[in-house]
Amino acid sequence: MPHSSPDEISSEAPRVLRQGISLSDVTVERGGHVVIANLSLILDESRIAIVGLNGSGKSTLVRTFNGLISPSGGEVVVHGIDVGKAPKAAARAVGFVFQNPDHQIIFPTVAEDVAFGLRQIGYSKADARGMAVAMLREYGCDDWADRPISELSEGQKHLVCILSVLAMEPEVLVLDEPFSSLDIAVRQNLLSRLKSLRQQIIMINHDLDAFDGFERMIWLKDGTVHADGAPSAVAPLYRLHAMQMAENLAPKNL
Repeated sequence: MPHSSPDEISSEAPRVLRQGISLSDVTVERGGHVVIANLSLILDESRIAIVGLNGSGKSTLVRTFNGLISPSGGEVVVHGIDVGKAPKAAARAVGFVFQNPDHQIIFPTVAEDVAFGLRQIGYSKADARGMAVAMLREYGCDDWADRPISELSEGQKHLVCILSVLAMEPEVLVLDEPFSSLDIAVRQNLLSRLKSLRQQIIMINHDLDAFDGFERMIWLKDGTVHADGAPSAVAPLYRLHAMQMAENLAPKNL
């Protein structure tokens, strides 16, 4: 059976949502270069994958969801919050987990780091500490509370980053290449934990196997949507394209 073409699996016309994320004519320019080009999307599924080759605009796109990057034009609305008008509210609604946990971890011990975000949104030091310990206990990590971050494995650091974000109870969890440095066992453990979360999850990942159970896959190319639909339809198209690009870049025999 032939694969669906990008035109056959394009998304519906945008509408502003009270739940989920709405992008209307979003453009992002950086250094005189258009990274995201006049993009309109409705993101209301529970589990959404974003794929694309390096430089396609994936990380730039998801950073507009909580104001880390401001669009040059257009509007981003997250759960009824206009990100351009209320960036602090949007930042609370959208939790962000980066590829490298060392870029996200601030404090020397686990409980301090998990409590940091809670302190930022107004909880007292004692309450934040108690909530952080309760979060660690919920995930079977209560003995980590006073453990130095430096003693943790990369997988454990990733989990601390995720728990630090989840402690603030965001509506959306965005993960930008969160498993690139992890072995298979640790990656599968973290993925299984993520599947049980109530939050909407939007994830960028090069390993398409990480998207098992996801409802939607968006393939970005040159800052625009090249294909958008069920992972079963989009993933084969993207995998073929990535393989062809790799072959084109491979050294030719002389």
